[in-house]
Order: sequence, then structure tokens, then C-alpha cells
Amino acid sequence: MHSILVVDDEPNYLVVLSELLRDEGFEVFTAPDGKEGMVAIQEVDLDLVITDMQMPGMDGLQFLQKIKEVNNDLPVIMITAFAEVDKAVAAMQAGAYNYLAKPFSNDELLVNINKAVHHYSLIRENSRLRKEMMTRTGFSGMVGKNKKMRHVYELIEKVAPTPSTVLIAGESGTGKELVAKAIHFNSPRADKPFITVNCAALADNLLESELFGHEKGAFTGAVSMRKGRFESADGGTLFLDEVGEIPMALQAKLLRAIQEKSFERVGGNKNLSVDVRIVSATNRDLKEEVSQGKFREDLYYRLNVIHLGLPALRERLDDIPLLVEYFVTSFADRLNKPDLTISSEAMRLLVTLPWEGNVRELENTIERAAILCDDNVIEADDVQPESLGNNGQDWSRDLDWEQLIPKDAGLNDVLYAIEDRMLRQALEETGYVQARAAEQLGITKSLLQYKMKKYGIKKKK
Repeated sequence: MHSILVVDDEPNYLVVLSELLRDEGFEVFTAPDGKEGMVAIQEVDLDLVITDMQMPGMDGLQFLQKIKEVNNDLPVIMITAFAEVDKAVAAMQAGAYNYLAKPFSNDELLVNINKAVHHYSLIRENSRLRKEMMTRTGFSGMVGKNKKMRHVYELIEKVAPTPSTVLIAGESGTGKELVAKAIHFNSPRADKPFITVNCAALADNLLESELFGHEKGAFTGAVSMRKGRFESADGGTLFLDEVGEIPMALQAKLLRAIQEKSFERVGGNKNLSVDVRIVSATNRDLKEEVSQGKFREDLYYRLNVIHLGLPALRERLDDIPLLVEYFVTSFADRLNKPDLTISSEAMRLLVTLPWEGNVRELENTIERAAILCDDNVIEADDVQPESLGNNGQDWSRDLDWEQLIPKDAGLNDVLYAIEDRMLRQALEETGYVQARAAEQLGITKSLLQYKMKKYGIKKKK
């Protein structure tokens, strides 16, 4: 819904014009002079200002200049008397969108209003598109040829052209937002907004306002009217990241907004309609959350029309070399290190690590290595991931490595031998109870199972 501020010192004119515009579906705010008009501009997310030229205190031209200091792009239509055309020309030179000389017809006014709000929408859209230009290339940032990733690409291609809601499930760091963007930018909504809300990053009392907006005075600190993410995403896609974090009290309002495509701002009673596609993501098992009464079943089924599961990095280890090369090339450009490379020893080490933080942890590791490495070559010593921490460094200093490891042993041979030995020992000590063995080793059960297969360790019957 477009918001218009009408400023005029004649009360009857304000009433008549407000009723006309509300009948046309606009949200209307009024002010009797430029001073109060400036207060409204500071407090309301506006799409257009209509102001009379002749007003006491601050005339229309002065008011226009004040508006442009706050928001140079906000369109302003000036209303003038026939004898004030010279002032209207001055207003156009000062940045007014257009002027109308009295008397004018309602049709003439509405044509100018619709042109102005459409013009402002284009300005906002162009600004948004410039910011998103780097991410609007199909499957940008998604790297991998693993069978599971190829299945993800196929699903995106099938789902993107449809209006259906999509639930993306996967561990933290697997690239859920990249998938959401790929769905949006390969859909008929690609030229409309892609708006993200991180539901885990906001307190419960702020999340409702972030989603649906609020009216001035709706709560302490609401000093101005603010449009929410649903309104910002109108015509496009709203991505609800970590949707499982939404509190139960807010889930009912979200369900209604998705089903009816309408809602009210916090503290308001106007029903606002939007056309928004919902794509959500979670690292939780929402079906289990439903069974425990922590997530609404009706909302779950509304969000989960299309389910898209992302594999953890440990389930697609063959993609690590591709991801590493992609990140090395990316950081070489960003850090102005065109000669940046990675050694084969470092690459072999990266493939053997657990990557509990998934692709995000791998990316952070490569970025840190790219910054700290010597001679623009990333070596094995540079790629210590966060998930490994510093455990073991203190006790390892006291070991006699020359007694333990033959001088001609390669790094991979040593790593494989130690890993194989530790796996077998942990399994023996826990009676081959995999969950306990994984806990003892400080890894996940799925990673333990992968490594058992890697080293040919059979499950004990």
C-alpha cells in the first residue's frame, strides 16, 4: 500500500482530498503546515508528498527544500494557484516531481499521483538491484558436483518457476540462503525484492514488528510508522531464515498472513494485502518440533509444501577441492592477491578434516589462510579450522615424534594411521556403541560412520 502525505492549511481541503485518496486505496497522512509535515516525513515511510504552495510560516518551496534534505528521491507534487506558476517553475527546478494549478480535476490529480509513486518505486527498485547485482547470477556461490548437490540443483530448477512455499532444511553453514536466492532469481519474481529475515537474531517482541511493521506509538520506542518485511517483499520473495525460532504466539499471525496474503501492522487496524512467496529455512527437525508441541502443525504443512534438504559437507567430501579452489580464487580477487595458490599438502589435509561448521567453516578457514599465509601460498599449517580448536597442542609438545614416526613417513600416511588407530580404540573401549565412541572422539555419529567405512572398520555384531 502506497503512503501519501497531504499538507495544506485549509482543513476542508485536507478532508476532501484524504477521502478521495483513501477511496483509491492509498494510505493517507495529513498535516496543516510545513512544520508538522516535516515531523510526519521523519515518522512515516512515505511514497509521495502533496503540498500546497501558499502556507503560513513555511511556504511550499521552503518545505520542498527541507524534504530534499531528508530524502532527495521522495517525489513531491505542488498545488499552486494560477497566478503562482512562476513559483511552480522554481519548485520544479528545486526538485519537485510536478505541479498542478488550481482548479484541476480528480482524474488529473490521480494520474499524476500514480506516475509519481510508480517513479519512486522504480528508484527504490533500481537501488535494491544495484546492491543485489553480484548475487543475481543463477546459482551464484553454489559449488559442487556431488550426486546429492546435483539433486539439489534439479529441485531448484523444478521449484523456482512455481509459486509454492519451500522449506530448506540443513545444518548451519550448508548454504541455505544461497539456495533461497537461487530459487528467487530463477523464478518469475526475479526482478522483484528478495527480503531476508533472520528469525533467530531478533528478540520475540521485535520479530513481529520486523515482519509486519508497526504504527507510531505501538510500543515503547516506536517513534515513527515503519513498514515491515512483508510489505518490502511485496511482489517478490520473503526468506524466513531459522523459521523454527519463531515463538508460538507469533506463528498464528504468520500462518494467517501466508494463507490470506494480508495482515495488520503492530498497533494498527488497517488490513494490508501483499503478494509474497515464502521460502523458509531451518536447522531443526520441524516435524519433531511439531510432535513436541513447539511448532504449529498447520504452519509446518503450510511452509513445507516443497521440502529441500541440503547435505552436510561431510556427506559430499568430493566437493571440497572444488569449493577450496572457488574460495581461493574469490579471496585472491577480494584481497588483491592475484598469485594466491594452495599447496597440494594443504588440499589433502582439508579433505580429511571434519568440517562440523560445513561450507561456512571451510570458507572462513580459507579466508584466514589467504590473509595470513606467506608468499601467497596456502600451506597445511595455514588451514587449522576452528572446529579443531587447540586441543592436543599442549600435550603434543612433550611427545618424542622421532621415536613415534619414521622420518620417511608422509603427512597423509601419519594422519591416516593415527586416525585409524584412534577409531578402532574408541570403538573397542565403548563396546562398538557408535554414539558413545563418537562422543569419546569428539565427533558426530555420522562422521564416525563415514570414517569407519573409509578405513574398512566393520560394525561389531
